[in-house]
Amino acid sequence: MGEMTQEGGNASAGFDLSQFYQVFFEEAGENLDSMEQMLLQIDLEQADDEELNAVFRCAHSVKGGAATFGFADVAELTHQMETLLDKLRRHELAPNAQMVDVLLAAGDALRAQLARHQGAGGDPVDTTDLLFSIRALVEGGSVPVAAAAPVAAPAPAPAPAAVAAPAPENLIDDLQPAPAAQAAPLAPGLRQLELTVGPLPQPEQADSLADLFKEIADLGVIEPLDAGRAADGMRRFKITTSSSDNDLLDLFSFHVAREHMKLQPLGPGFGFHEGSPGAPEPAKPSAADPGYGFFDDAPGAPGQAAAAATPVAGVPAAAEVAKPVAAAPRAPKAEAKQGAGLDSATLRVSVEKVDQLINLVGELVITQAMLAQNSKNLDTGIAQQLVSGLADLERNTRDLQEAVMSIRMIPMSMVFNRFPRMLRDLAAKLGKKVELVTQGEATELDKGLVEKITDPLTHLVRNSCDHGIEMPADRLAKGKSENGTITLVASHQGGSIVIEVRDDGRGLSREKLLKKAREKGIDAPDSLTDAEVWNLIFAPGFSTAEQVTDVSGRGVGMDVVKKNITSLGGSVEIDSAEGYGMSVRVRLPLTLAIMDGMSVGVGEECYILPLSSVVESFQVQPGMVKTIGGSGRVVEVRDEYMPVIDLEEVFQVPRFDFEHASNILVVIEAEGGRVAVLVDELLGQQQVVVKNLEANYRRVNDVSGATIMGDGRVALILDVGSLIRRSRH
Repeated sequence: MGEMTQEGGNASAGFDLSQFYQVFFEEAGENLDSMEQMLLQIDLEQADDEELNAVFRCAHSVKGGAATFGFADVAELTHQMETLLDKLRRHELAPNAQMVDVLLAAGDALRAQLARHQGAGGDPVDTTDLLFSIRALVEGGSVPVAAAAPVAAPAPAPAPAAVAAPAPENLIDDLQPAPAAQAAPLAPGLRQLELTVGPLPQPEQADSLADLFKEIADLGVIEPLDAGRAADGMRRFKITTSSSDNDLLDLFSFHVAREHMKLQPLGPGFGFHEGSPGAPEPAKPSAADPGYGFFDDAPGAPGQAAAAATPVAGVPAAAEVAKPVAAAPRAPKAEAKQGAGLDSATLRVSVEKVDQLINLVGELVITQAMLAQNSKNLDTGIAQQLVSGLADLERNTRDLQEAVMSIRMIPMSMVFNRFPRMLRDLAAKLGKKVELVTQGEATELDKGLVEKITDPLTHLVRNSCDHGIEMPADRLAKGKSENGTITLVASHQGGSIVIEVRDDGRGLSREKLLKKAREKGIDAPDSLTDAEVWNLIFAPGFSTAEQVTDVSGRGVGMDVVKKNITSLGGSVEIDSAEGYGMSVRVRLPLTLAIMDGMSVGVGEECYILPLSSVVESFQVQPGMVKTIGGSGRVVEVRDEYMPVIDLEEVFQVPRFDFEHASNILVVIEAEGGRVAVLVDELLGQQQVVVKNLEANYRRVNDVSGATIMGDGRVALILDVGSLIRRSRH
């Protein structure tokens, strides 16, 4: 954080701004994410004005905050981006793919700069090429980033001659007008204003406004009209800029109250006698200017023919041809409205506080269950009010629990939004044309699961792009559109969330998978079903890639994907049709903290079955359960035979009533299979707080966690997927 204190100091502002750093970094990150998503979705053929305005507002917000905290490099880059975006939203330039590429690259550079200011360390980010490219695009050129070359070792590359950019040192140095620039007429888009500040109790506070012009390159030029001396607490300045009045006042209001500032067009004179103190220096002819520090005929040096359009030094060429922002007066209002909505609709709270709240609610649920258990024996006639109060407590506890759990729930759009950029870059690298379609972005998932599911989904999307989608020529030869489609779908099914990644590519080849499996020494007879063949790709070290690339082909990934998803209590299913595409379906519980469960009794023990996995239950009739193979048992349920698992045998439950036999079957399903679990009794349905058994004790086979019942006993939560896999073996 020392980095931030050093570069972000604003001592003249009269108070310490470091307390607002974290809020600025969070908001800047959100603005950059929003800007990236909007850039990826822009229709280059028919760009929507509101979309362009929204992208401009994101860049403007980052610039304003960066200028306030003194992050000059961030403010400089965002100001140049703002200039390009301003031309786009005014329809002075037509958006193209190259502009989107440069703006996306600028967003990446801004993230790196912000990370450095946040304390990540590292060398300053070199944005010379980006600034060069943005200025070239502002002028209507198409200079690629690689074309920029530095003129001198210490100096960044200047813009082309038509751009007439100032010397690189001027980008972050004092923005004082050069004599030659004062003599020249104002370039299109530039205007001169008179700023009156005051009355102020401390007139020197107005000096911080001049510091802004030093910190924000290309903002313009500010000169004192009063020789730096206040009169009755009033200060006066002359400003040469291309920014709007609202933009300037928004920026200045961080240092001086808005009601103490007044902007008006500069009059015909300054009110000084010639030669009086504080009067501007008389203009000198441009021919007397010794130069800009360039060699003769050097690229980017101002030409004699462009003397009439020579800008005021320190004001960028990118902003020189911009029209006054007054042409779009509604933009600042929309920005203010949007900002007010965000402030009033959201509250920033640390994850630790939310987790602590959820843990406390979990303990409350256990306490409520204990009270409910102990109140069963009460005489409702005598303790009617107590019983009624406990019923209200149960209802309110459940509502509170659902409300608190919803705080942790995050829409899947937070996960899906990172894929358009990744897929765009990957498709360009592979030479493919890929479109991403997302459905069900509003579907919510627990924050803990979102963080853990992101990496597996990323691998699945990369696999679809690399292995699934064909090259454009191959797709056309097969009668397909040259643009491949990858679809991400999220939906709720019962107590689970299902996330599907599907593509319309080449699909999986049964013969190729069997051949690869045999080469790896995996037992793969031809009698395997399609589903079993598709599951071969989850074997460690298995890959269908012909050659190893930096994208895939090392055989590391799909086995890790399945392992990670299984560890979250989820499952993975694959479906494919060769030549038409494939689909990977991931099923996960909505949350790992609290779940609906069915408690069952076996002997003196109590076990919890996840209610989302329970299909039905019924009483065993004589002759219903059949023995096969000498040891295995199956039961017929509506013309379907399914394995029977006796929990008494699985967990070796001690029994003291030896004549009693389990006579209730509960059908459970997971991972595409069903089994019937043999239990003594059904104890009821309730919400349970999931406790991690592995962290508090050790891993137990066929158990996914534990919970505390109302009577204080610990009940094990069964791992349905593990039980089904046990039945298969």
